[in-house]
Order: sequence, then structure tokens, then C-alpha cells
Amino acid sequence: MSEGGWTAIILAGQRPGPDALATHFGEEYKALVTVGGEAMVTKVVRALHQTPEIARIVILSQAPEKLIQAVEAGGGALFHASGAGISSSIKAIAGSDAAPWPVLVTTADHPLLEPSMISAFLKDSASSDLSVAMVEKAAMLLVFPDAVRTWLKFSDGHWSGANLFALRTDRVIAALDLWSAAEQDRKTAWKLFLHFGPWLAIRAITRTIGLREALAQVGRKFGLSIKLVAMADPIACIDVDKVGDHALAEEILAKRGKA
Repeated sequence: MSEGGWTAIILAGQRPGPDALATHFGEEYKALVTVGGEAMVTKVVRALHQTPEIARIVILSQAPEKLIQAVEAGGGALFHASGAGISSSIKAIAGSDAAPWPVLVTTADHPLLEPSMISAFLKDSASSDLSVAMVEKAAMLLVFPDAVRTWLKFSDGHWSGANLFALRTDRVIAALDLWSAAEQDRKTAWKLFLHFGPWLAIRAITRTIGLREALAQVGRKFGLSIKLVAMADPIACIDVDKVGDHALAEEILAKRGKA
């Protein structure tokens, strides 16, 4: 890892109650489910260590003692307790001495991440306070025609999140506050944008606005710039939430020769 540079925050918390994927594979925590012979969080930590722009890595988890061994296998990281929500947990540490700006946020269930993906995203995020990585449906289906994802449908395409967020300055704090309110609606376009005003929600419902412009409008409303970064590699949006995702990830890793 480089001196200075980015802080990477890995979200490795878990909602209350058993996680269906973890239970299926006989684990208590989803981050410890193995893909390609290693815990998912191990692969994410290693990819970040191998990314030149990343200077430090912080794991947010309710049970760090359960993850220490897997995190050390990927190269190690600092741990910080996560709170009740994703955005509030990020807000509690982003910009602190433990996690100085700029901050990259990703998730522990993203075992297909590669340093090249991360570097490309950070490069493309350079002009904005907050950048969100997405994959467009046409790009995904070109490579994975049978892929099943949750798509946000807008006039500029159908988009699926890639679990990569670039937070460059403390101006993003206002967006984190809104994220806290909107977390539960993040997979339904009109419900998500209803948090930012009824007119934007209506335009999302009628698909008379593109996601790029919708995000830019949200940013202007709160005094910051928000950018959609369209990822060239559709693998960037394949996280492992379900058994079907796990099978696809195993197949991809096998083809990479890394399983």
C-alpha cells in the first residue's frame, strides 16, 4: 500500500438474525463464506492491499474477533466497531485519524474485486465529491446473459450497484445523513429518490430522467458533486448475497485460474 492515499473501509457487518447465505454454508457470518477456497473478506482485503492508491484499510464489523484470522490472511487491516446502520457507521469514522479523507467504501461480500477495477474507479471519480460505481444492464448481459440482478431503471439505462463508493471530502457528510434515511429503499428507484423530493421520484417512476442526472441533481441540492461511474467490467457488480451468486463467483474465479 502507498503512503498517503486513500482509506478503504470494508463493510463487514451483518443485519440482526441469521444470514441466509452464511447459514447455507455453515458459517455464522457472511464475510467468512468461502469462495475459491478463501473467505470472501480475505479476498477483498488482499485486493485492496494490491491496489497502489490504497494507503490503509479499516474493517467495520460488530464482531471483529470473528474476522481477525480471515482478515490477516488477506494482509491485515484495522478494525472499528460498526453501528446500527451502514451510513451512520461510515459517518462515525470517515475523516477521522483512523480513516482520513479520501475514503473508498466497499463490502466484504465482494470477492471478485480486483486492483484494476478499484484503480479504474478511483481514477474516474477524480472530479466529484462523491462517486458511485454502477454497471449498466446491457454491459452485464453481453458477458453474463443469464445474470439476475436488481436493476434501477432510468432513461439512460438499467443500473446495478457495484458496491464501490468514493468519498473525497467532508462535504459528503450531508449525503451520508440522507443515505441513513434511504438505506432500506436503495433497490427501488422511485422509493430511493422520494427521499430527495417528490418531483425527482416522479421523474424516476416515469423514466424521464437518467440516473446520472438524478444523482447530479441530488448533489446540487446538498452542495456537493455526485457522479455515476459506469464500470467497464461487469464483474464489478457481482457481489455474493445468494447461493446463485456464489455459484457464479466460483465459476468466474475458476476461469481466472485462481480457485
